[in-house]
Amino acid sequence: MRQMAKDPFRIRDHVPEFDDIVAEIVRGSAETRAKVPMVADVAYGPNSTETVDLFFPQGKRDRLPVHMFIHGGYWRMFSKRDYFYVADTVTSAGAIAVIVDYALMPSVRMATIVDQIRRARQWIDDHIASYGGDPDQLTVSGHSAGAHLATMLFGGHSRPSGIKGALLLSGIYDLRPLQESFLAREIAITDEEVERFSPIDHSFDPGVAVEISVGAEETPPFHGQAAAFAEKLERQGLTVSRTSLAAANHMSSVRDLGIAGTEAAALLARLLGV
Repeated sequence: MRQMAKDPFRIRDHVPEFDDIVAEIVRGSAETRAKVPMVADVAYGPNSTETVDLFFPQGKRDRLPVHMFIHGGYWRMFSKRDYFYVADTVTSAGAIAVIVDYALMPSVRMATIVDQIRRARQWIDDHIASYGGDPDQLTVSGHSAGAHLATMLFGGHSRPSGIKGALLLSGIYDLRPLQESFLAREIAITDEEVERFSPIDHSFDPGVAVEISVGAEETPPFHGQAAAFAEKLERQGLTVSRTSLAAANHMSSVRDLGIAGTEAAALLARLLGV
């Protein structure tokens, strides 16, 4: 009997150390919360899932650069508290880290999540100055579904997005293939969601510098989507860089965002102007 091919989007099937890496990032996030100055659970909306945690560099807080990080998990798992460790790299670079929480599918649909991310970004515009941040020095990053959500912050508008740069790590930019993946049972992405929320079909602010990165050991769809989306952005006039992270898989790449000396952390630091 012929063995069925593994689903290229089911990360656990392709990363044997999946659970070990998740445990590592959770531990790292607890350590970051204990050692880095922070303000927890700041509301950007009325729902209990609509909060951000702020992490600060040492020293005076006066018009500091601001970085917004959006976690992944195929829109259906993880939370901001699992990704506090990213703030190690951000605060070491002298910026405020804004780690965002949002509701999860299937209890809400994608339109709700996209709206939440946009309102979290608006909260930064309206309130980060009172915490010592400069909303005019805003960058954003996201991993996997978080990279997808990050693109929703600099899509084509009648005015500039106000975002200086974006790091998109292992992102999903075309939702269509997910309808034939294991996620059909998990979150059942609709045709309307594909049409409304596939970044590959959108236009984007040409003033945003974008780094598109993928782990060298990721499955083919992640490489293909990264290449196609980079080409799309370049045709629209954006400044785009592409990086393949050596010996990295879908989970080790995001873990490395918070580990000094790794290629992923260097990309994030570069985005912040270091």
